Amino acid sequence: MVNGRVLVLNADYQPLNVCATPRAVCLIFLGKAQILETTDRILRSISREYPSPSVIRLQSYIKKPYTSVKLSRRSILTRDNNTCQYCNSQEKHMTVDHVIPKHNGGQTVWENLVCSCRACNSKKGGRTLKEANMNLIRQPFKPQFVLPNHYIQLANYNFEDAWHKYLEYSVKN
Repeated sequence: MVNGRVLVLNADYQPLNVCATPRAVCLIFLGKAQILETTDRILRSISREYPSPSVIRLQSYIKKPYTSVKLSRRSILTRDNNTCQYCNSQEKHMTVDHVIPKHNGGQTVWENLVCSCRACNSKKGGRTLKEANMNLIRQPFKPQFVLPNHYIQLANYNFEDAWHKYLEYSVKN
């Protein structure tokens, strides 16, 4: 069977997950999902050929609870949309900065961490915002939950082209 990844959508077309092609085929043949998009690959059985799915939609709605976000470098960068919170620039390699420096009692918590470009992080150094004469574009905050789109984004998948119209955040790696 073809090894690949398939975007799984809930019955309301909200992205839920990414699964392997064999799992998607099982869901389709059990009547639990329908194919929305296919790839150029073909799945062959003894007597038939089937298009390989790229996007499937579940027939029944699955209620998924919202999950709290774990504090990590990746989740800080995602929350801040990979944008420096001091100068509003977007670079490939961003850093995470403590707004109140650790040596001044600043903690490693959501409300004290921001995405920063290297230049701004170096300019600020171990100083407070006031000492460095810098301002934040947006106050850092703790996200209340993660939407399914973020699960996929945080999983660091390279999105298939057919997935983009089903994802709110179309980000290519």
